[in-house]
Order: sequence, then structure tokens, then C-alpha cells
Amino acid sequence: MSTAVHPRAEPAPPPPAHQGRRRREARLAWWLIAPAMLLLAGVIGYPLVKAVYLSLFSDTIGGKPEFIGLGNYRRALTGDASADFWSAVQVTVQFSVFTLVLEVLIGTAMAMVMHRAFRGRGLVRASVLVPWAIPTALTSVLWRWMLQPDGIVNDLLGKTVLWTGSQWPARWAVVIADTWKTAPFLALLVLAGLQLIPEELHEAARVDGAGAWRRFRSITLPLLMPALMVAVLFRLLDVLRIYDLPQILTGGSNGTTTLSMLVVQASVEQTKFGYGSALSTLTFLLIFVVALLFVRFLGSSLMPTEEGKES
Repeated sequence: MSTAVHPRAEPAPPPPAHQGRRRREARLAWWLIAPAMLLLAGVIGYPLVKAVYLSLFSDTIGGKPEFIGLGNYRRALTGDASADFWSAVQVTVQFSVFTLVLEVLIGTAMAMVMHRAFRGRGLVRASVLVPWAIPTALTSVLWRWMLQPDGIVNDLLGKTVLWTGSQWPARWAVVIADTWKTAPFLALLVLAGLQLIPEELHEAARVDGAGAWRRFRSITLPLLMPALMVAVLFRLLDVLRIYDLPQILTGGSNGTTTLSMLVVQASVEQTKFGYGSALSTLTFLLIFVVALLFVRFLGSSLMPTEEGKES
């Protein structure tokens, strides 16, 4: 006995009046976002295009710059200044990795504590946000005093460490100061994600006999991942262009010169506008590629898709 298979009926096209209304709404949307797009083009697009343009010319002082094409880029990547450039790239990547790992661990722990209900929770939340509210310049000066040979950090450790006297102590000084400064920001974003998780899920898991670690691993962490990845992306973009904290804390000595510091040294201190523009363009490309890879391989897998919503 055969069963007839009827083809799936195609949805009827929207009426002409509905199509006209959608076109009017689309035009209105474009008119509404046009001022913001023009503002972004002026604030972001013009400096970027200007930097790329200047990077194609020489650094002649007192004369007319000459067009040299990709000469400044070859100098940074493979030429006489490549050692300084790749060293700055290494330092920037190391700062990014170390600070992100510490801030994710510390920020998540702080958010878990602030999320719990206890007496004085409001005071704890306000206290946690104090380091983030302090300007970065003051944070740098504060930690420079604390990391002096006779400072409070060495007193607590019971030994004398020259934090800015050699390479790795100086790098760890920058990492510690930056983590202390910005971990509360990541904790604030993670706390917002925790407050969106329904408490009924934890109650059901508790009734089923799941312990605290099992609830965190099976419920809290998966549901927290989208908010956590947004926080990590914000911090990643921020730390890849870090400048003021290591500049004030160490002055770039002992292997703590980042890409942004190298750009300022070339453009401002050495008045090499062409080479400095090339360095700034390479820094922008690095940040853009890292952000693109992050969103492509991590962000898309954590955000719900339309198919997932329908299923």
C-alpha cells in the first residue's frame, strides 16, 4: 500500500503593501544610522587612512618626504629594526596571555563571591570596583612605589626583589599591576552573566544530588560562556594596545616595550612619522586579525544560532 507524498506548499509571497512598508522601514533605518556611520568614518576611518598613507613615505626631516612604498614595513618586519619590532610583538603577546589568564580566574572568582547573598554584599561589590575606578596613571605610580626595593611588596615577601631591575621581574610587575587594575572590570561583566542564569536550574541540580563543583561545571560555566567570551574579547583588544601602565611603571626598560610604546617612540620621540605610521598600521592589523580569529573560532560557537533556537 503506497502513501502519496504531497510536496511542501511554498509560503505565499507578501502582499505589495507589506513589501512597500518594509522598504520604507529599511530606508528609515539607513537614515537613522547614517549620522553614526559618518561619525565613525570621520573618527576611525580618516586616521586609519592617513596612517596608511604616511607609512608609504620616508622620514626625511626638513625636506619633502619621498614615496618609498612598503619600505617602512620591510624595515619593521625584516630590516634593521625588525629585532625591536618582533621583541615588542613578543612582549605584547606575553602580557596579553598572562593578564587574560589571571583576570579570567580572579575575575570569575570575584564574580562568584559577589553573586552570593550575604550581609554586606553591596559593600563588597563597591570595594571590588575601586581598583578599576582608579585612573591607570595613578595605578602605575602606586605600584611603582609598592614595588620599590624597600616597598610593601618586598616587606610582605620577606625578601628584596628588584622588580624593575631585570627582564622577567619587570614583566611580572606589569602583569600584576594590570591584573589588579582590570580584573574587577571582567568580574563586573561575569557578574552580569551570572545574574541571567535561572536559579531553578541550580535548585533542580541540588535536588538531584549534584555538588557545588558539578553544578558549576555543568550549569554555571556553559551558560556563563557567552558573557565570559565577550569580557575576554574586550580585555584582549585592550591589552594588545597597552601603553600607559608599562610606560609609567617601567619606562619600557628591561624588555617591557610593547607595540604601542614602540609606535610612540618612533612617531613622537624620534619624529619618524612614516615609520611610526607603518608600526601603527601593523599594530592595527595584529589587533584586527586576533579579534577576527577570536570571533570566528570561539564567538560563533558560543552564541546560539537560528537553527539552534528553532530546534
